[in-house]
Amino acid sequence: MALRQILRRSLSSERRSASSGADIPKGHLAVYIVENQKKRFVIPISYLNHPSFQELLYQAEEEFGFHHPVGGLTIPCFQDLFTELIAGESRK
Repeated sequence: MALRQILRRSLSSERRSASSGADIPKGHLAVYIVENQKKRFVIPISYLNHPSFQELLYQAEEEFGFHHPVGGLTIPCFQDLFTELIAGESRK
């Protein structure tokens, strides 16, 4: 599955680029939103099951393939939209 490949490669790339994973709690992952500048978000892995988030992952695959420019999982999305998406998920 493409989704698993994206996550596996992004997570392994992020592990290599992070000096220590101490700032990412267990059960979470870091994603980068690139609008005018990159912004890092640490989100629960459970968000990966949300259809809106899965759509963003497919868009990331289309735009970046498996080579993400900032080293971690990069999502092509406006920061405001992503913030609304994760705020909605955290209320559930």
